[in-house]
Amino acid sequence: MPAINYNHVLSEIKELNLADQLRLLEDVAGLIRKKTTPEHRRSIMEIQGKGKQLWNNLDIKKYIDEERSSWNG
Repeated sequence: MPAINYNHVLSEIKELNLADQLRLLEDVAGLIRKKTTPEHRRSIMEIQGKGKQLWNNLDIKKYIDEERSSWNG
């Protein structure tokens, strides 16, 4: 199989109309995503309970009031 020349492919792409260029871009992005996406997807539930010790001994009402007051400067 002959080697594919990047510059040749790029010049061919420039000949496509805008709609086909965008479609090609989406297809190439999909191909790359498939190669870079891990086989095992992570779950948000994996972090359940992480950092809960940070909230121990915290006055929640005071914390919320301080946060709300910071919104207005």
